[in-house]
Amino acid sequence: MSTTEPETAPPTWRLLLGYVRPHRWTLLGGAVLSLLTGATGLLLPLVARELIDDLSHDRTITGALLVMSALVIANAAVGGLGSYVLRRTAESVVLGARRALSSYLLRLRITAVDRTEPGDLMARITSDTTLLREVTTDSLVGLGTGGLTLVATVVMMGFVDPVLLGVTLAVILAAGTVLGVIVPRINRASRQAQDAVGVMGASLERILGALRTVKASGAEHREEATLHAAAEESWRQSVRAAKWSAAAGNTAGLAMQIAFITVLAVGGARVATGAIDVGTLVAFLLYVFYLMSPIQQVVGAITQYQTGAAALARIQEALRLPAEPAARPAPLPADGAEPAAVAFSDVRFRYADDLPYVHHGVTFDVPARGMTAFVGPSGAGKTTVFSLIERFYDPESGVVTLDGLDLGDWELPRLRSAIGYVEQDAPVLSGSLRSNLLLGNPEADDDAVTRVLKTTRLDGLVAKLPGGLDTLVGHRGTKLSGGERQRVAIARALLRRPRLLLLDEATSQLDAVNEAALRDTVADVARTTTVLVVAHRLSTVTMADRIVVMDAGRVRAVGTHQELVAGDPLYAELAATQFLATAG
Repeated sequence: MSTTEPETAPPTWRLLLGYVRPHRWTLLGGAVLSLLTGATGLLLPLVARELIDDLSHDRTITGALLVMSALVIANAAVGGLGSYVLRRTAESVVLGARRALSSYLLRLRITAVDRTEPGDLMARITSDTTLLREVTTDSLVGLGTGGLTLVATVVMMGFVDPVLLGVTLAVILAAGTVLGVIVPRINRASRQAQDAVGVMGASLERILGALRTVKASGAEHREEATLHAAAEESWRQSVRAAKWSAAAGNTAGLAMQIAFITVLAVGGARVATGAIDVGTLVAFLLYVFYLMSPIQQVVGAITQYQTGAAALARIQEALRLPAEPAARPAPLPADGAEPAAVAFSDVRFRYADDLPYVHHGVTFDVPARGMTAFVGPSGAGKTTVFSLIERFYDPESGVVTLDGLDLGDWELPRLRSAIGYVEQDAPVLSGSLRSNLLLGNPEADDDAVTRVLKTTRLDGLVAKLPGGLDTLVGHRGTKLSGGERQRVAIARALLRRPRLLLLDEATSQLDAVNEAALRDTVADVARTTTVLVVAHRLSTVTMADRIVVMDAGRVRAVGTHQELVAGDPLYAELAATQFLATAG
């Protein structure tokens, strides 16, 4: 990311308006209803003054009482409707923000995910977006309706008695000066509180993602202390934000109490001198009481805006992470589609600027059709080859081509639709077995699924499961064995009918029987598809049409098993020591 991004980021109010714009008309409707609620309230003191005048002149008060009752009922009805409309709109704003952020997070570049804690990203899409609810109603609408009601109330107070209005404004301005000192502190504390929530989410995700390891290591208490420390930091910052918010609210409340006492004293003196009558003083005092609501609304809007600004800043940080371009999914290859050819030309790559290079000028060609095995010591850069083909990362220099076309010129959905990829740890998602199999090709019919189940020897497993294909596999496939998860991953890849199949240690956790069966399956697939395999088993390597030997980020030899045993010392050593000796 550019270092100038924070300077060029749009102001918070503009970001907020961007989320609100699709709902501007319903929001405006709710604001109008809120203003009508305020207007009915503003009329009450005037009606009360007339009622007092009627009483003092022995006139009937029936009409004034009926008007006051009607105003109270209208105030309650319109206020309730306005509150519902605003709350509903606020929930719609939150929904829109969550949709936009979740869609963006799914398009993040892998480089961005590598540098970010998943738990922190989860906090941004959950707790941070939730704060938009309050900032929409309490801040945006509250500032607008509260501000207009405040101005209207001040105008009415000036109409009743300008002298008492001057006294009231002097008290309010003094309180405003104090609030100017408090508000920035609310912003800082709120931002730190939201950051702490993100840290806590990251800590929890880290622990739950490796809970078996934590338990097996007897590290529950140590990890518990880490999680509690993150929760306590979140609590401290939230309490700090609450302290300053309470100070702001109490300052506004104290100002209104002082204003009431001052108006009562000055107004009483003016009544005593005959400058105003009792009805005018009562009306003005009612306006002072009524003034408390819009002032608290405005103060609440300002304090809530600080909290919302912190949440919006964190959301925008996530939206500025590097992401892949948005594009519609490309159709999968048709049955019988031509296999793909892959070539690397002098590729250099490292995962980050502060990390050493993984590839130091990797060059090789894989023709269409057949199986190519990648072998070499751990850390040679074999898995990175697959990550570059999938364009999870881009090379720093050099060129990777598919069918002779630079990968950078492929549309990502079209590129990935041609590839089936089985990762080293063969991840399985929470959900049903069927949803996992169809993850890469939701349009696959039952016949295709049945064929793939037999091919990967999963049909016996499905027959034993209580719900068959609809059986839930648990979080990260915990209800399946390691070998079963690998077979599910292979079946998922085969259902995509790929032109290029990437298998990274795809049979490492299989027993000999299943490994032999899948080896035959892969050999069969290689007749019509280009298959690239990272393998450590000699039985897999010897059946490959060509073998690429990698060492320390370079390709040192390419050939068949017999050629490499005779011509490459490293391969000969690997074949004698690291590969399974039982393979011949």
